[in-house]
Amino acid sequence: MNTDRLREECGVFAIYNHPESAIITYLGLYALQHRGQESAGIVSSDRQQLYQHKAMGEVREVFTEEVLAELKGSIAIGHVRYSTTGTSTLNNAQPIKADSLHGSMAVAHNGNLINALELREELEQDGAIFQTTSDSEVVLHLISHSPEKDKLSAFIYALSRLKGAYSLVGCTEDMLIASRDPRGFRPLCVGRLNGAVVFASESCAFDIVGAEFIRDIEPGEVAVVRHNQLESLKPFPSQPYSLCAFENIYFSRPDSIVDGLSIYEVRKQLGSILAGEAPINADLVIPVPDSSNVAALGYAQESGIPFEFGLIRSHYIGRTFIEPMQRIRDFGAKLKYNAVRETLTGKRVVVVDDSIVRGTTSGKIINMLRRAGAKEVHLRISSPTITHPCFYGIDTPTRDELIGSSSTVPEIAQYIGADSLAYISMDGLKQAVGENITAHCYACFSGDYPIEIPPDVGKKALEGKFRKTKMF
Repeated sequence: MNTDRLREECGVFAIYNHPESAIITYLGLYALQHRGQESAGIVSSDRQQLYQHKAMGEVREVFTEEVLAELKGSIAIGHVRYSTTGTSTLNNAQPIKADSLHGSMAVAHNGNLINALELREELEQDGAIFQTTSDSEVVLHLISHSPEKDKLSAFIYALSRLKGAYSLVGCTEDMLIASRDPRGFRPLCVGRLNGAVVFASESCAFDIVGAEFIRDIEPGEVAVVRHNQLESLKPFPSQPYSLCAFENIYFSRPDSIVDGLSIYEVRKQLGSILAGEAPINADLVIPVPDSSNVAALGYAQESGIPFEFGLIRSHYIGRTFIEPMQRIRDFGAKLKYNAVRETLTGKRVVVVDDSIVRGTTSGKIINMLRRAGAKEVHLRISSPTITHPCFYGIDTPTRDELIGSSSTVPEIAQYIGADSLAYISMDGLKQAVGENITAHCYACFSGDYPIEIPPDVGKKALEGKFRKTKMF
């Protein structure tokens, strides 16, 4: 697997009042597979009890027809995971299910709770016993320890204690809840499928099941479906909107609509603006597939330079691979990409990518292009320089590992072997995402965190411990 990339934490899907709820959830998770490939899970309800199946692996590996047949009922929630807190084990796979005085319940969560350590210590002192190292389990314990007596009030109490990023779906035997944190860091939307209500991290999950997109869940909103009725609650004070800018740049699928913005059109605009800000004389424009395809198309159309596919991506990389004893040069990059020699030989090439993290993969790709015959390689990045780690649900290295935090653009260009390197400006990014329409979080570019990071969590990031060890 390619570790020199930003990785999203999770994707969630939920449905209420459909006779094939588990199968619909399975299909929805399939469409959200790009948001997490470590594990997948579904919890369903027949209005009397909850049924669960989760395992390590991709959606197609985890669920068979026999497994789905055992997930009974008309209510279901599902989850695909890539871990940013907690270890990559089956124990941390979601949804997480528990029994308490409030009855059986399950939750699935996308994001990162920056006060999870503080809450966990408080709950443990109050007698809670944790089964996972995932911050999502904190939510269930907060519900269980809530002073509120009814289930919905207990859910809202738990949400009121959380700080950080969350788009969350939860269910009891007869109720479905979907909520988004008050700043809206992570996306969440609602739709309808005949008489059923559906929720998903992205609208592309509605397309695969034939559901109608209704709207985005608003920041701070708690949507509740019970007694076959959907109701919207606003129990929390309004806060400034802080949608993660990388949802537009990289994470969301280009066929999704997120908070009213077409991801396809935003990425095309990013490439177009980048071409105006950083022009170069070249023979062709190629993307680093697949996430940069649309930005490269925008760059090519604005610059008038022909668009080509000079790199072909393999989509069949498993979770593990065996490397030969005799080392193959740039082996990791070659597992994922291969250069098209006939397209590249003797050409001046503009390579468009969405980000540079450590710089190691960029260097391997440029080396691959040169070995395939490229005469010049000019790298253009459709995001500003990443200088700070994220604490709101993106797996980023420590700040010391981010090449943009300590190196100038010419230094990075020299390190990766590019003839030239340019990033889109912050003004260009804001123009592309329509900053006058929807506010965004730019903390990974600026270090200006919308929610103050607790000292213990910040210290772990500085020491390199936040992502590499158990958070708790």
